[in-house]
Amino acid sequence: MNFREEYNAKLRTADEAVKVIKSGDWIDFAIGLGFPTLLDEAVAKRKDELEDVKIRGYLVMQPIKTVECDPTREHFTYNSWHCSGYERKLTDKGLCNYIPMIYRNVAAYYRNYLTVNVAMMAVPPMDDHGYFNFSVNNATARATLDKADVVILEINENLPRVLGGQDESIHISEVDMIVEGPHAPNPTLAAGAATEIDEAIAKIVVEQIVDGSTIQLGIGGMPNAVGQMIAKSDLKDLGMHTEMLVDAYLDMYKAGRLTNKKKTIDKNKGVFGFAIGSQDLYDWTNNNPGLVTYPIDYVNDPDVIKQLDNFVSINNCIAVDLYGQICAESAGTRHISGTGGQLDFLTGAFQSKGGKAFICMTSSFTDKAGNLQSRFKPTFSDGSIVTDPRSQGFYLVTEYGIQNLAGKSTWEKAESLISLAHPQHRDELIAAAEAQGIWRKSNKK
Repeated sequence: MNFREEYNAKLRTADEAVKVIKSGDWIDFAIGLGFPTLLDEAVAKRKDELEDVKIRGYLVMQPIKTVECDPTREHFTYNSWHCSGYERKLTDKGLCNYIPMIYRNVAAYYRNYLTVNVAMMAVPPMDDHGYFNFSVNNATARATLDKADVVILEINENLPRVLGGQDESIHISEVDMIVEGPHAPNPTLAAGAATEIDEAIAKIVVEQIVDGSTIQLGIGGMPNAVGQMIAKSDLKDLGMHTEMLVDAYLDMYKAGRLTNKKKTIDKNKGVFGFAIGSQDLYDWTNNNPGLVTYPIDYVNDPDVIKQLDNFVSINNCIAVDLYGQICAESAGTRHISGTGGQLDFLTGAFQSKGGKAFICMTSSFTDKAGNLQSRFKPTFSDGSIVTDPRSQGFYLVTEYGIQNLAGKSTWEKAESLISLAHPQHRDELIAAAEAQGIWRKSNKK
């Protein structure tokens, strides 16, 4: 069949396409740059015709019209798998609910448990063979589209075409409707400037990395600071295997540190699930044989990760309690981001030959009243969510050093953790540990 004829037969305006949505439906928007702005706006226009429409998305960086047009949530209820800065603000306003998950399992959630009435995704233009590439938004795309009753694609002429190792595209024959229209430039995410403390922590981590290691960087300023320091280091022949491709990898590549030559699987290929960063980063991904995108249930699978020798996972967190439980997604009951792949990579790195998993954080922070507060808590009695259980702790790093928590008893963990706290807070933490029965009298401060 002539693919162009099939394309034209399925072409609709955004307003025509969204007429398929009914009250009570579940809609899925794609991650990041795959967010369908034209379709979102068209759905928002139908607000008064629709009730109880539930929407899933995540890491969306531009305004979501279906949310902002309905501040009472009578018509649309938005839910996120992982909050961007914008979605965090929506959560603070009561306009977004988090969906708890472990990232490697999300595709299975769709295949086995979730309802998707209509899936919408922005993609680059169709190629000559009738395929639409998922661009930098592979992640959970295929599983979502496969589960959908109706698939609507929005053509975004600004998106790069990214080569894939698996499930990086969908064929015209699997698509129900196509929408075209002009788009603004791709949203970008600037890397924040590293502080002196960030650089001190990054230095500790980089000293633990050996030539030929494969690197995973999590979301946030701290992992990005580590990546930038790696770019300035003398490390050689590093590899990339990461859920999120960020500009620090481009920095490493330009500095000659990132070659992927020593990887034990996917050799000579930098592997990622999705990308968010600068336009230069998106340009780097475009038709680049050295970069391939895989779905998250491959990228984040510990059985895949463990096959990469000297795998190094670098993530950050918000707080740690004296039992070694790690919170990386909320401040008390205030939701910040999400679990993402942190637990996936902790698990995979632990099983990798020579692997190391680093969780990084500043030892303290200054609150709005100007008081220095510790990120180490006696317990998480304030409602903070445990992202990584105490049984999964590995290397924890602050500006005061590094401690490996693996295999340590409760009193050993408490001693190790308190040694990483700000000196101003150590006495009160020791007193708390004593009260909780996890401090030996023979321990030294």
